[in-house]
Amino acid sequence: MAETKDHINFVLNDEAISLSDFPSGLTLLDYIRLNKSLKGTKEGCAEGDCGACTVLVGRHTDDGISYETVNSCIRFMGSLNACHIVTVEHLKGKDGELHPVQQAMVNQHGSQCGFCTPGFVMSLYALWMTTPNPTNMQIERALQGNLCRCTGYEPIIKAAIEVSNSADPVHDKLNTERANMIKQLSAMRNDQRIEIRHNDDLVIIPKDVMDLTHARAEYPNSTIVAGSTDVGLWVTKHMHDISPTIFINHLSELHQIDVQTDGVQIGACVSYTDMQSIISKHFPQMEAFWNRIGGEQVRNMGTVGGNIANGSPIGDTPPALIALGATVTLTSKNGQRTLPLKDFFIEYGKQDRAEGDFVESVYIPFIESDELFAVYKISKRRDEDISALCCAIKMNIENDVMSNVSIAFGGMAGTPMHAVKTEELLEGKSWTLDSIRNAKAGIDLDFSPLTDWRSSKEYRAIAAKNLLERFYIEMTDGLSASQLDREAICEAAE
Repeated sequence: MAETKDHINFVLNDEAISLSDFPSGLTLLDYIRLNKSLKGTKEGCAEGDCGACTVLVGRHTDDGISYETVNSCIRFMGSLNACHIVTVEHLKGKDGELHPVQQAMVNQHGSQCGFCTPGFVMSLYALWMTTPNPTNMQIERALQGNLCRCTGYEPIIKAAIEVSNSADPVHDKLNTERANMIKQLSAMRNDQRIEIRHNDDLVIIPKDVMDLTHARAEYPNSTIVAGSTDVGLWVTKHMHDISPTIFINHLSELHQIDVQTDGVQIGACVSYTDMQSIISKHFPQMEAFWNRIGGEQVRNMGTVGGNIANGSPIGDTPPALIALGATVTLTSKNGQRTLPLKDFFIEYGKQDRAEGDFVESVYIPFIESDELFAVYKISKRRDEDISALCCAIKMNIENDVMSNVSIAFGGMAGTPMHAVKTEELLEGKSWTLDSIRNAKAGIDLDFSPLTDWRSSKEYRAIAAKNLLERFYIEMTDGLSASQLDREAICEAAE
């Protein structure tokens, strides 16, 4: 067996740390609060929903260091080798004064009970560092993942505007000391597998994708963790034992985005944030939908590949990708195989994965210029909420006749799946409202949705049918602007 290391290295604020003998389920939040007594970061929900635990994680890339907000309550220590972790305690102004972001929060009365304040400060700090002069919409998006029950958000938004007008991030410590941090993190990159044992618990951090295939073969029942936006809850809410655990978010090969002639190939560790520019340029019909996947912290951590591999019937991306005709490539020690994404999902909790398989990449065909496409998300809360159902519709219209109809739903069955009968009722029919309404009967043939706390089965069925009609109205009358347009509202407020 190849030589291995038994510890991870990272920087916490200004302290270089070597850490060994920890369990796979140790979260960053527990480590910084319980092990390091950094109590500024709070635990609110323990599921990545409220943002009180927000910290920054910087990772050395070919372009330098990229700092992103993350939910420390569901981020595992095993994913942090060669990273710079920045907590609210690291923020300082000149001569011991408050940091400009903190001072702006004070000036604008952006804190009341104070519990959520450190998380808001860190989200505003990250925004200020990357976008010194943000629009109102950019401020809102940066704060999607932070919940406050006191202030009503307006003073927090004013604080973001104040700091953008009063201070320059070029003088901030993260920028002035960036070269030194790049040097430190570069030296911490692992060129061999890391294995950390804690009693019967095992953490594996493979050195590359080839090593991942060997590790997966050695431990075929292991838990593979990329973004941990779902696996984190297995630990914090359900107390699951996820060992042996293989962490893969550091593997550069799985972060590749290859834009090809007819589509885009993305590695399994490409995050929602990484995909944002691709969505905006090549799939603009999905842009508003994409910005409703979790909050900023979740989009920074969560991966498209993980959303697929998890197989959840209410995952946001599979319905859209199925409707687009995406394929998924699975890899194991025995080689690769590629299959249509629609065939990957077999039944609830079961996917087409042989022993040792893992999702390596996803191929998404581009939308043709003569194709109509839309994707919809229905949820109780507009932002940062799990779907009650998702729907994606794609088709061609030629001589007022529908063809190549592709419709997929999530939240309507035990897996994301095609609405086969509904597609058949539309294929070859006239592009009229009557045809759409007649095809609604197919929903009852395709699905028998369940009732849960997110929605009743009756609501899901009615909403699914009405989304067909909404698609027709938007595509024929151009009425999509009648939807609540937060971008326009924010621009009007500036």
